[in-house]
Amino acid sequence: MTTVAAGIVDDLVALARIPAPTFFEQRRLEWLEQRLAAAPGRRTRDRAGNLLWTWGEDRPRLLLSAHVDTVFPADTPLDIQREGDELRGPGVGDNAAAIAVAISVLERLLAEEPLAAGGLAFTVAEEGLGNLRGAVAACETLQPEAFIALEGHGLDRVFVDAVGSIRARITISGPGGHSWVDRGRPNAIHALTEVAHDLLARDAPESFVNIGGIAGGRSINAIADEASLSIEARALDEFPLDRFLARLQQLSVPRPLSLTLDSVGRRPAGRLPRTSALLQAVRAARAELGLPDRLDAASTDANAALAQGIPALALGMAHGSNMHTLAERIDVDSLDTGRRQLELVVRRLLADEGTVSRDDLGASRAGGPPRRGRRRRA
Repeated sequence: MTTVAAGIVDDLVALARIPAPTFFEQRRLEWLEQRLAAAPGRRTRDRAGNLLWTWGEDRPRLLLSAHVDTVFPADTPLDIQREGDELRGPGVGDNAAAIAVAISVLERLLAEEPLAAGGLAFTVAEEGLGNLRGAVAACETLQPEAFIALEGHGLDRVFVDAVGSIRARITISGPGGHSWVDRGRPNAIHALTEVAHDLLARDAPESFVNIGGIAGGRSINAIADEASLSIEARALDEFPLDRFLARLQQLSVPRPLSLTLDSVGRRPAGRLPRTSALLQAVRAARAELGLPDRLDAASTDANAALAQGIPALALGMAHGSNMHTLAERIDVDSLDTGRRQLELVVRRLLADEGTVSRDDLGASRAGGPPRRGRRRRA
């Protein structure tokens, strides 16, 4: 293993062993501040709590992002193990691998050559119900010309389409009662299952609806006085999401039952034009390394940038599997390929001999509202 690769693995393991549930990322951010204390450029915190590593005096030509939060509760044992050519443990890929690779690439490039203005945002609140709060704030604060979200998994493809989502909680309440003495009274669970069946039965082909959890009831011999479910719809365009939200807002139940709808999150959908200079630079770098020219869709920090009209995509830094599980794994050797991919992309976009100018990036704006004026929010 090269010295560079060993340094990436050391940073990766150290990060993965620091708990960082969504909304509780502080310890990992403090570690990053200490790790980068001697690195070129500036480190600041923004209003969302992101750690922003920036260089240059102009608006960033390119902003990279690497989210620091994980899906695991704070008390999850973070046992990270090396097994041959693999690293195993919760969060090794998502997203410790991306953070470690990004640090390695940028430290080296900034020390070796001048780069155009740019930055790396270590973002908070990307997972779960964080609703991309960190990425939204970073884009609004720095107003980059282009944006790349770095993810630990997915080195075999480029994520150019942003999967948007609507997330909500539906609660039905009623009088409850004894299952025999008060038989005939409406049951909140029965009513909730009817609502769920109706929502799933009318699922549209351009969207995907998932019920992620159901709770309610007091006892097997009690008429349920309350029941709730969490539901999500995902799509590649805003229209089916808006239509699903309208369906949720029209839901009703007969009296004496009542229905409450709580919105718990929305991620904007979007698509990067295939003619984008950003995408062309990424494709050229991947071709040089022999990586597949495979385009795909995902839900990442890039959603927030696309929603603000900023050309954006997401790149994976390694090969792996079992993301969001305790058995997550990544291939150690693939980290070096991810490093070389990112280095080539950054050179093309920010180095003096780079092939993409600020004007090129500005001419290939992503779909969505103008950069200035009204913006859609994630």
